[in-house]
Amino acid sequence: MRLLVLEDDEILLDGLKVGLQMCGFTVDAVTSVADADAAIEADRFDAIILDLMLPDGSGLDVLSRMRRSGDRTPVLLLTAKDEVADKIAGLDSGADDYLGKPFDLDEVAARLRAIVRRGHGRAAGLLEWNDISLDPARMSASRDGMTISLSRREFVILQALMETPGVILSRSNLEEKLYGWQEEIESNTVEVHIHKLRSKLGASFIETVRGAGYRLRTLQ
Repeated sequence: MRLLVLEDDEILLDGLKVGLQMCGFTVDAVTSVADADAAIEADRFDAIILDLMLPDGSGLDVLSRMRRSGDRTPVLLLTAKDEVADKIAGLDSGADDYLGKPFDLDEVAARLRAIVRRGHGRAAGLLEWNDISLDPARMSASRDGMTISLSRREFVILQALMETPGVILSRSNLEEKLYGWQEEIESNTVEVHIHKLRSKLGASFIETVRGAGYRLRTLQ
């Protein structure tokens, strides 16, 4: 799951980035409204965290521009402005959730997972496809109750495929899930992890659609 975080406190931003990465997220970070606007225009994210009080404006301005343009990316407002009136204004501006500072990192991660689930039209926390169950909160996978050991990147790819079953995801789609801006994209990484997933889940579990990408195969 790829996130954009807008926060001007660099110490807090670094802590958020490291903590969320440990929870399995790929995180891109910016410190200004201008950089957030540019990032949202240039890239796709599964969810966005916005602070409200920034040197060059407000996270609400970013949110308003997103919603006016039709961008429905889930947004969590994470801010020291924690009065009821602030929460109402943020939610009515199009935010999917609102959390005041100080915050618990595990709660931030849980709220992000919840708003992304709602964005996909899912209520359940578990992802299930055929006989495979995936728990994003615990970064665990199982088949018929038996744990399947996955690396972080294997888990990210499998989660992306299970969130959109039947939909073809291209190599670049999956690379966007795996890498942030500051990370160098390794050659053939997607293919290598797909191969490893097939060795653990079965050769036919993930289908290659020639010239297009990958999707989950439905059992006959």
